[in-house]
Amino acid sequence: MTGITALAASFCVLTGAAAGIGISVATSKAVQAVARQPEAGDKIRNIIVLGAALAEATAVYAFIIALLMVLVK
Repeated sequence: MTGITALAASFCVLTGAAAGIGISVATSKAVQAVARQPEAGDKIRNIIVLGAALAEATAVYAFIIALLMVLVK
């Protein structure tokens, strides 16, 4: 494995970490929104689940790309 491949793969892994941070920030904002307006809890929950799924899909794609970069020569 060359140095540039390892660097590129590490950037892909950092994308997964950034997705985790993004999901946690979005979840904290959703909790604050439900605390301020409890009757909107169902709508907020639906939106946060969709957003978390999209962010997690990005992390999974980055992980797959990192694996392909490391394993395929």
